[in-house]
Amino acid sequence: MQHKFRGLALHLWTVDTTPFEAALAAAKEGGFDSVELRRVDFGRAQESGLSNTAVLGKVRANGLPVSAVGCEYGWTFAAPEDRERLFASLEEACERAVTLDCATVMSGIGPGSASLDDAVSNIRRAGEIVARHGLRLALEYQFQHPIVSRLEILRELIAKAGQKSVGLLLDAYHLQRGGRPGRGFEEVPAAEIFYVQYSDVPNAPPNAAPPVDRLPPGQGVVRWNELFQLLAAKGYEGWVSYEAPNPAHWAKPAVEVAREGAKATRRTLEIAFAG
Repeated sequence: MQHKFRGLALHLWTVDTTPFEAALAAAKEGGFDSVELRRVDFGRAQESGLSNTAVLGKVRANGLPVSAVGCEYGWTFAAPEDRERLFASLEEACERAVTLDCATVMSGIGPGSASLDDAVSNIRRAGEIVARHGLRLALEYQFQHPIVSRLEILRELIAKAGQKSVGLLLDAYHLQRGGRPGRGFEEVPAAEIFYVQYSDVPNAPPNAAPPVDRLPPGQGVVRWNELFQLLAAKGYEGWVSYEAPNPAHWAKPAVEVAREGAKATRRTLEIAFAG
């Protein structure tokens, strides 16, 4: 069996302390095929004096495609007074994605205290927004989230929203920490999986919320053969994005971190699909 993954993306949280342009360059020089951009990446670049147009130009000039563009989290359970601002952030992310020829906007659940019914309504509205731009929204659960801490909860919310433009972001870290290691997403239909992030998990409790103890593949306890083989068997053909925030990574040159992550991932893939 072989995989048809589109390629490896570097999530810029992995090199969080590196200035924006240097982080883009590190992704390219370090051997990644694309980059995943957060809302904060745009914000920091703009704080340094670049306009939104200039930031988009820097991304395009770097030459790597963009695997996903992030929006501000929290719209899922947003209070009424915050809702319009957060959906405006989603609109902005969609506009950036379209400009960058990126098909996917990603979002975590984020904070908030709205009801589950409101969450379904908000997911429905988010799906309408991304669909209007011709995009897809990949929504991620986090194992530490006070409400959406399990994959089955997120799947139920998305199903009730009934928007084909909204699907799952599966993260190997959250799957492992949430008690779904290796083939733990076996019951999930392929059509629901829009995007994949990954990093290895240390054999120790998480060190923060959100945790910043994430490792290159092969340095932790994730069962990579099972995980990657199941993704391939389901026919996943999207990007796999290396999201590995860790103070040890932030203390090293970004290109070194990128190179280490890309090499470890490709080695892990070779082992998973050998023969």
